[in-house]
Amino acid sequence: MSTRGVVWLGSPSFPEAAREALKDDQLRANLKRATTTIRDKRLAVASELDDWEALRESAAAIKKRTARHLDRYLVALEESVTAAGGTVHWAADAAEANRIVTELVRATGESEVVKVKSMATQEIGLNEHLAEAGITAYETDLAELIVQLGDDRPSHILVPAIHRNRTEIRDLFAARMGEWGQPAPEGLTDDPAELAEAARRHLREKFLGAKVAVSGANFAVADTGTVVVVESEGNGRMCLTLPETLITVMGIEKVVPTWSDLEVFLQLLPRSSTGERMNPYTSTWTGTTEGDGPAAFHLVLLDNGRTDTLADTVGRQALACIRCSACLNVCPVFERTGGHAYGSVYPGPIGAVLTPQLVGVENAASLPFASTLCGACYDACPVKIDIPEVLVHLRAKAVEAKGRSAEALAMKAAAAVLDSPRLLSAAQKAASIGGRALARGGRIGRLPGPLHGWTDSRDTPAPPAESFRTWWRKNREEGR
Repeated sequence: MSTRGVVWLGSPSFPEAAREALKDDQLRANLKRATTTIRDKRLAVASELDDWEALRESAAAIKKRTARHLDRYLVALEESVTAAGGTVHWAADAAEANRIVTELVRATGESEVVKVKSMATQEIGLNEHLAEAGITAYETDLAELIVQLGDDRPSHILVPAIHRNRTEIRDLFAARMGEWGQPAPEGLTDDPAELAEAARRHLREKFLGAKVAVSGANFAVADTGTVVVVESEGNGRMCLTLPETLITVMGIEKVVPTWSDLEVFLQLLPRSSTGERMNPYTSTWTGTTEGDGPAAFHLVLLDNGRTDTLADTVGRQALACIRCSACLNVCPVFERTGGHAYGSVYPGPIGAVLTPQLVGVENAASLPFASTLCGACYDACPVKIDIPEVLVHLRAKAVEAKGRSAEALAMKAAAAVLDSPRLLSAAQKAASIGGRALARGGRIGRLPGPLHGWTDSRDTPAPPAESFRTWWRKNREEGR
């Protein structure tokens, strides 16, 4: 199972998309307000635990051990789910996963499904594929509902509609909610309680009528076959218990060996994501039970580039991600550009290292460079993914994929100059004369030719009239 098939959104490269996003003052205000709030809450609740760092170390160790023996744990998971009455399907790529889910829904005779928030189904473009087959997928997470009503794309792992403020949401509910079911009430204001109530009434109709649900999974326990979904609104609980058929699409990296391993992540995840001590709703199910919950359960195990990522001893760290979004909330780049600029379901620092590996570095070459390498993401990550290390690793791969770039040629020329005192002296003289000619007010702005990409966003002090070597020769070697 070593295939790539992630749906790439076809956005422009990150530098182009970010340039447009930076022009949107409202977007930047929305992002700053939301990320600052979540970041402060996370710091407060994490500091309550004396063993926070020990938990991070444990989580990192569990993820590394699981990755080393992933084949064994996945087979154990399949056996456990099957023994508990579920059915396991293996999907090598997006196309196969979409085909499996579509056929399962068609077999029920239904043309509608309700969905629990799932990044895996967004990754493979499931909603769009179901729509082509005449099946309507209704998002039930509040933020995902907002995104769906707006024909939009998620821009944050935890808060997909973080780029919208409540006035925009009110206008969207009033204009579009009726097209998808029960309309918004007349006179709806942007009061959060009213917006939540409008969404609740709209979704209740879907929950009570749905026969099929599609979910993602936060974790799956190999030794029992238990699947876990954590969420804050209760929509997941409704989707996971009321329909007759439940189809779960899960990335193969989400498996954990035992329940005791799961306990570590259930302490880390809520604190790192929502800044809460525990998840308001943690739903677990094991296969099927007569008279309790769905009568049919299907687990689709998705590869979609993950095996290829696992083969990279540095890059595989990204597969340890538990989708908490802590790295997004501390990232100075994400805070200013938002998630859409990354052109992927996975935005922010984790998207900058995960997406290029899932789709191939050559298809997302700009993403590893969407970082200042400040290291805040590594400090915040509950499973200790060294994102800066992976970014540098992928940057090297991106340069190699481009072949003999202008940067590589420039470095080769610089090496030759620095290796020769005579050439270095001549280059310094030429740079001094040319630099002072280009300087305005003591600074050099945009340079022509291949250097403009560097100087478009930064300036440089004008070079001195003489180099240190020349000064030394005059003032020391001549005995002055």
